[in-house]
Amino acid sequence: MVHLSAPAVNSRFAQYSVSAIILLAAFWFILPSLDALPVRALHSHPNRLPPKPNHPIDTLIARAEREFEELLAKETHTVHDAAAAYRERRGRQPPPHFDQWFAFAQNHSTVIVEDFWDQIYHDLAPFWGVPAKAIREQANDFIHRISVRNGNTTQRTDIEGREWLDLWEDMVRSVAPWLPDVDLPINVMDESRMVVPWEEIDSLMAKESRSRQVVPEAKLKTQFETRKDLDEHPPPKFDPGFNGAGPYWPLAVVGCHADSPARSAYIETDFSTPPPISGSEYPRGSYNGYVQNWTLAKSSCDNPHLQGLHGTFIEPISISNTKKLFPLFGGSKLPMNNEILLPPAMYYTTNPFYSGGKTHGQPWEEKTDSLIWRGAASGGRNRAENWRRFQRHRFVSMTNSTSVRLAETSPHQHPPQSFVLPSNNSYDLAATHIHPSSTDPHPFSSWLASWSDTAVVNLLCFPGTGTNFCPYTDPYFLPRPVMPMKEQYAHKYLPDIDGNSFSGRYRGFLGSTSLPIKATIYDEWHDSRLIPWVHFVPMDNTFVDLYGIVEFFVGYVSRDGQAGVGGRDEVAKRIALRGKEWAESVLRREDMQVYVFRLLLEYARVCDDEREGMGWRESG
Repeated sequence: MVHLSAPAVNSRFAQYSVSAIILLAAFWFILPSLDALPVRALHSHPNRLPPKPNHPIDTLIARAEREFEELLAKETHTVHDAAAAYRERRGRQPPPHFDQWFAFAQNHSTVIVEDFWDQIYHDLAPFWGVPAKAIREQANDFIHRISVRNGNTTQRTDIEGREWLDLWEDMVRSVAPWLPDVDLPINVMDESRMVVPWEEIDSLMAKESRSRQVVPEAKLKTQFETRKDLDEHPPPKFDPGFNGAGPYWPLAVVGCHADSPARSAYIETDFSTPPPISGSEYPRGSYNGYVQNWTLAKSSCDNPHLQGLHGTFIEPISISNTKKLFPLFGGSKLPMNNEILLPPAMYYTTNPFYSGGKTHGQPWEEKTDSLIWRGAASGGRNRAENWRRFQRHRFVSMTNSTSVRLAETSPHQHPPQSFVLPSNNSYDLAATHIHPSSTDPHPFSSWLASWSDTAVVNLLCFPGTGTNFCPYTDPYFLPRPVMPMKEQYAHKYLPDIDGNSFSGRYRGFLGSTSLPIKATIYDEWHDSRLIPWVHFVPMDNTFVDLYGIVEFFVGYVSRDGQAGVGGRDEVAKRIALRGKEWAESVLRREDMQVYVFRLLLEYARVCDDEREGMGWRESG
């Protein structure tokens, strides 16, 4: 681990680090009575709960602050320190051209923390167990491909005008002058396409581990080979073995650890009933109901109930899956998938549909104290017999005050179709303790109506109707117009829910002055540089913690009409603005270029026959 003294911290980062340290110290000092500061005073009242001296989220924030400080302390500022951090974390010499990568990163004001590139090594590790020649030939033959030759890029595909492929080529082109010759097979589908059985991956990972060594500099091979041989003598045809048969869960679960809960879980086939969600139990691995391990919360291998709660497993738009390991690059994947991650093309585009444009929102104090969500009812093929299990349908239903009010008042006549009401013995929500009265007979749904504004813009039923409506979901949803992201930024809280795969709006949300509340089952390139409860609010994929999260930040409405009782607006503002500042430091287009530069140096090395003896010679 590399620790830096205060003078070693560069001027751009110093203010950020020092302020965070001061904040952390203050946070721990006041922790036993934290509610007293950001929370509006609670007076004796029969319909108000006494203040909790230490809410679980307070503890999670304090832990996350400490984790973030430990991460900041690892920043390196010289190529020699960066190389030392590399050897310590990777067990190898850095790849050839490492000094050029470092110079590029520094010239683009990049925050260099070795942990930030962990995903690269997770993705590439199995390929150290595959012959380099096989990797090169498989990559060269794939139909959708970006190639680098002599510092220039080209692409090959089946049809012209694939927008995401063009953007990925632009991303690679930005660093191509310094890259060796490589071929990148690209997954052009929304869905992940590769699940290699865990036992095979485990064997390959063991080979990678055994191959690690810090080769003496005098013995290093420091130059990459060209790929003229592949261009002059095309390799034999490679069959990836894609199979379109479903359902997807049985295909995906083979990629889970042999002892994981998913491997022994009952496989669901009937999705016509409401989802199996408990209103009285906390999510697995949570801290008193709230996400404390983001990796665990996202993992369908550890949470097999997600097979009946997410469209990816219920019925994706398309299935084209292989069990063969070969290099395939894409923008997101499930934890059991074996693609190599690139920064998503949606994040690289300047299209305001995904980024919100140059507008990142007004000052926090000028925003509406509410939660906003607009989006299509995507996630897969929702049909009359399975829509109740889709994640976006569930989220909109449970944040719609009308559907919640019907469930409150007529649970037998109008039972919730895709969610459950919270019980009094789980999240201990204030609104569930307020007794109905003549002025407010439905306190819970009234509280929800005070902060929620969510709606679908297109119900996307299957088969399609040619409209935004859908006969089997029309009784429960009313589509509303699309709302540009810059208008959504007028609200303080921005939930982000998976669609057909990851959500392309997430980077835009992080860069706004609003607070992202994130639920996902997908891994992305940036996961190791974002800390939950510091840069965003994590949410379980059941969404059962949503009401508790909102009450923590927004508070509740008392019987006498006082809004925001118990709310922690300042805490929400702090996370929102810290997330924005961090996104502007580590999620820029330049940071994506630096990531791709590093990734392709490592990928080129794993494609070389002499890869175990290759590396950057620090002595010149």
